[in-house]
Amino acid sequence: MKRKQFEEYLRSGTANNITVGLLATIGLICGAKSFTGTQISLVEYCFIPSTLTKPVNRQRYCTPNKRYIMPESEFYAEAYAPANPEFQRDNFLPTKATRLRIIPPSNAEKPWWGLASVLFVGGAYGLSKAREWRLVQLMPSVREEIRSNWLISKLWYGLRLHKEAYSAQLDYEFHQWTENRRVRTAQLSQMTPQELAIFQEQVRLRAEAEARVQLQQATGQPAAALPGQSMQDIARGDDKVTGEQQQALQQNTASSLHPSESLALNTLQALARADSSTALVAAPGSGKSVTLNYLIQKILADSPNADIWVISAKNDSFCGLREKGRVIVFDQENPDLAKVVIDNFYTDYKKRKQLPESQRESLPPLILILDDWLVIADQLSKHYSDWNYGGKLLDVLLIGREFNTKFIASLQSFNLAALGIEKMDAQTRLCLNLLLLGNRYIKNGREQESYGVLELILNRGDIIPGKQEREQIKSKYLDIKAVSYKNLRPVMIASVGGFVVALMPLLSNQAKPIVDEQEYLDRVFNLEFNLSQTHQNHPKPLSEVAKKIYEYFQNVKNKTPKTLRDLKKADRLSGYEEQELIDGLAELVKTEKINSDAPDSYSLPDW
Repeated sequence: MKRKQFEEYLRSGTANNITVGLLATIGLICGAKSFTGTQISLVEYCFIPSTLTKPVNRQRYCTPNKRYIMPESEFYAEAYAPANPEFQRDNFLPTKATRLRIIPPSNAEKPWWGLASVLFVGGAYGLSKAREWRLVQLMPSVREEIRSNWLISKLWYGLRLHKEAYSAQLDYEFHQWTENRRVRTAQLSQMTPQELAIFQEQVRLRAEAEARVQLQQATGQPAAALPGQSMQDIARGDDKVTGEQQQALQQNTASSLHPSESLALNTLQALARADSSTALVAAPGSGKSVTLNYLIQKILADSPNADIWVISAKNDSFCGLREKGRVIVFDQENPDLAKVVIDNFYTDYKKRKQLPESQRESLPPLILILDDWLVIADQLSKHYSDWNYGGKLLDVLLIGREFNTKFIASLQSFNLAALGIEKMDAQTRLCLNLLLLGNRYIKNGREQESYGVLELILNRGDIIPGKQEREQIKSKYLDIKAVSYKNLRPVMIASVGGFVVALMPLLSNQAKPIVDEQEYLDRVFNLEFNLSQTHQNHPKPLSEVAKKIYEYFQNVKNKTPKTLRDLKKADRLSGYEEQELIDGLAELVKTEKINSDAPDSYSLPDW
């Protein structure tokens, strides 16, 4: 309340200053007026001999330099009677003055002007001092109120951060629970009815054991028995899992070592579809080449017309790109070809930057893959000291996503500055997707580990800012590292908007993308739970976004082919991302709900 009064008092300062200035100005004017003019009547006189009667003779005694002025009251007073200044020199001059005229007063109100000046100046000074006094009186209470409001705002901000962190933790735990449930559903769907029965029996026995422990802790009863259960019930063997059944369960789950494998697969597919550039960091033996080939496969599967170029120190196939003449094997003695590829890639990228916004949506991916880039970048820097390839990569890193252009750099260490980008600071690194791998492998009969890159970032606050988040990631990493170390399977830490820790799946066996998993689960459901011998294959229902797009085509008034840009402007489709709209269109074209007459042109069959 005091703060509002203080702010209102401050806002009234202009009016107060105007008032003080006006009063002071009037006071100064009155003061100046009080010092001008005369307040009393004056008498102008001279000394003329009485013996002179002719005016001509009298004039020489009243010349301008012989005329005098004095107050009228003093002129007639005996004590102040004027004396002739020439009396001693001219004996015949009279001693009594002759009055010529009376000069009236020019400023008879001088005292009133002075009084008015004192009042106005005093009023201005008093008003100014009164405002200062009021501000001094309000300042302590205002300062205390501001301090209290600041403390309250800090508490509110801290509570809001705590609420957001708690909500994020709940969302993350719910995501983990949903992911584990989905993975468990996929695992259960692959079991035969006999294996499923054994698994259910195991779950029941585990639940009973946990109940026994909790009951024993609460009541003090022996842990071997539940209420109403005898020793014969406990000792009977018909409810136990046999060795053959246990071996069958182990064989069934041998290919899936950890529930996070599906999360890793989703992350890899997100990196393949991401608009931004990616740094794949892994030591030798960590699965870097297999992962890079998988990313290339996913990019080509989603966009067969993608323009991909590879600069590598190895003459690998890179999913058939070598056979298409798109792989450049770097030669230290003749690095010109690699330089030409980078320059041509950047030239194509600059041509895309000149396109208007309407033509950017249908651009195919333009991707430059830099394999074993630390070695290549070092040699390029030595051969071409004046060639700023790092500036080109920085341009693609920061702006390339707007033009469907990116690069994927494969590195052996977490020295991101070796990319050649001089301004690779903490803020620039946020624009770069990170994929780090670690593994334990056997080479030449010796065991070797390559977890150093992963463990390096777990202790760096500039990579993972939050201490609580680092501890959570470190805990998950240590849990998955045990599985990785035991089974020689790589573990990943990826950053695609947020950090993900997961166990890498067997990528060589991943023939179908994860987006087709629902179709696979539907098929398993029909095989495992639909016990009728003759079952029909029901078509897969449309997704929510496909239904909305189909409704848009049915209700549109103008029956002309539509583009992706038209869909993005529709109100009913405003809540979907561009990639979701593309997937929905592909789903409708696949099910022949709509026709694709030309690239980025869609219409209903009955139009």
